[in-house]
Amino acid sequence: MFLNFKKKCQLLAVLCLLITSAAVYPHSAPKTILVLGDSLSAEYGLVRGTGWVALLEKRLAENHINAKLINASISGETTSGGKARLAALLKQHQAHILIIELGGNDALRGLDLAASEKNFREMLAMAKAAQAKSLLVAMRIPPNYGKTYSEQFFAMYAKIAKENQASLVPFFLQGVADKPELFQADRIHLKAEAHPIMLDNVWAPLQILLKK
Repeated sequence: MFLNFKKKCQLLAVLCLLITSAAVYPHSAPKTILVLGDSLSAEYGLVRGTGWVALLEKRLAENHINAKLINASISGETTSGGKARLAALLKQHQAHILIIELGGNDALRGLDLAASEKNFREMLAMAKAAQAKSLLVAMRIPPNYGKTYSEQFFAMYAKIAKENQASLVPFFLQGVADKPELFQADRIHLKAEAHPIMLDNVWAPLQILLKK
């Protein structure tokens, strides 16, 4: 009888330990990833399901990562438009990770970089207030928009990420920007063949955030 009682106590101790571990280490809880982007993330000119965000969803499943992906990207979106929509999106989806893929349309329209920078800072502040980690996706624009403007635009991303302790994708189009055959006829948007490479550029820093 004493032995049975001892075994019952040991079993109870194990159960208590499992319950406590589940409470302290809730790694199995699903994480919500919110993507706030423009046409490069909204599958402009592509068959649905072939863009990098859709490919990300598949990769998360393949790697058995319990995450819910929300793609709130809109073709033509600017940092101003993204900022205007972000508060409601964070509240609705309770995002754990925010991926900001914006800025390209600001630059193509020649908008003031100071305004774009201010919008990025405010979006990162919103995410921080909502306890969401941020991943800023850096873009480049062709030098024909002016060398100084192009360089300042690209440098803005690293500067903002560092000052706001946000993660950074150094260059979203690394490995595709110098390959004309991967662009659609408009020379701005990418073909489906480029999107797996774009995903790889996002994947490394995103993995680090997912593990935190």
